[in-house]
Amino acid sequence: MSVQVTLNCPLKANIFQELKLFLETNLPNVRGFKGNLRVSVLFDETNNEMLLDEEWLSVESHQTYLKFIEDNGILAQLASFLSEPPQIKYFQRVEL
Repeated sequence: MSVQVTLNCPLKANIFQELKLFLETNLPNVRGFKGNLRVSVLFDETNNEMLLDEEWLSVESHQTYLKFIEDNGILAQLASFLSEPPQIKYFQRVEL
């Protein structure tokens, strides 16, 4: 069963256009990474926050991806847009 991953990302002020270009360039790499099933990007303009809503095959596949982008510098580039580290949460789907 897949895992839902959310990354709540507080953004620096006046960075949205630069972040948008960064995401347009890098989201295809996330979506093509082994174990990724889906990525959606949501913005809360009022609170200057971004929510990355992702679905992965497993927690381990997501953590493998995080290690990959840490090693190649993409994680540091993403962090440069944030006012603080993202909150990462893992959720299991419950059928009710």
